[in-house]
Amino acid sequence: MPQSARNKQKDPEGRMPLAKHLRELRNRLAKAILAILVVTVAAAFAYKGIVNVVTRPVLDSVGCPTSFADLAKQPADTACARITINGLLAPFTLALKVSLMAGFVLASPVWLYQLWAFVAPGLHGHERKYAYAFVGAGVPLFFGGALLAYKVLPSTAKVLIGFTPHRVENLLPLDDLLDLVTRMVVVFGLSFEMPLLLVMLNLTGVLRGRRMLGWWRGMIVGITVFSAVATPSTDPLTMLALASPIWVLYFAAVVFSLLNDRRKARREAEGPSDDETSDLDLTPQDVGEVELVSASSVVNVTGVNPGSDRFSQPRKLCDQSTRACAEVDLFARGGLGSRGRR
Repeated sequence: MPQSARNKQKDPEGRMPLAKHLRELRNRLAKAILAILVVTVAAAFAYKGIVNVVTRPVLDSVGCPTSFADLAKQPADTACARITINGLLAPFTLALKVSLMAGFVLASPVWLYQLWAFVAPGLHGHERKYAYAFVGAGVPLFFGGALLAYKVLPSTAKVLIGFTPHRVENLLPLDDLLDLVTRMVVVFGLSFEMPLLLVMLNLTGVLRGRRMLGWWRGMIVGITVFSAVATPSTDPLTMLALASPIWVLYFAAVVFSLLNDRRKARREAEGPSDDETSDLDLTPQDVGEVELVSASSVVNVTGVNPGSDRFSQPRKLCDQSTRACAEVDLFARGGLGSRGRR
């Protein structure tokens, strides 16, 4: 086989030297960074539209009137806010910040794939199935939490702006608003991943379903407190908007874990699956020179008298692979002797 063909062959278990691992990591990182930079440059031309999408819920909820007609309709004691940018370089800095955030988020399919392509060769078949399931369930859950954060943002902003004193105009820096939106999106998205983490711990054998079910009272209280802190609104409906989906996802994770524990109990006697076991290495290897052993050496090792009945009769040895047998007389002619028989 040519040398180039041998180099192109891949180890089925994903094993490679350390230098090749580092080279593979460098290539994956370069592709991921390149994708983020390309999307960032593209988002820089549309950053104004991105800012309008992010700030629209707040402006529609607590924005100050921009016309005399709207000002006449607004009650005198209603608090409002104006989004501002301060500084000569602030618009340019804002454009860089928004573009980089958009590039990181919109290019996530590319860098997530590069991460998966680096890790996947070292996984077993069942581990790859779990990884596909976690990615397939984790991405929709995160975006579901982010969408919920975007929906509750107007009511949250109205409550926070409501603390503004009467006849005082609230000037809201755009950087602070973007930071608030980013934190809410990340917190809501990660909170929706909590049940998926419980399922992963169950599949790895760290947690059992019955133990998770025993935590249900504390989990309900903890989720409620977390929802109250994450949504600083006095409206209980806003808090329930976050708490209710997490409750449902938690009990769904418990049910899945209980069913998985039962499945494991039924399959314990079957042993490991084919993709969990390692193949035997049947590659022929050189055993070196074969040294003949004399009869006296055998006697010294075994401690048996050559004249005893144990060695007085020839022994019958068989090869299981060729099914050929031979009668071996250890003391014939002072050494090893044999009489072949088929």
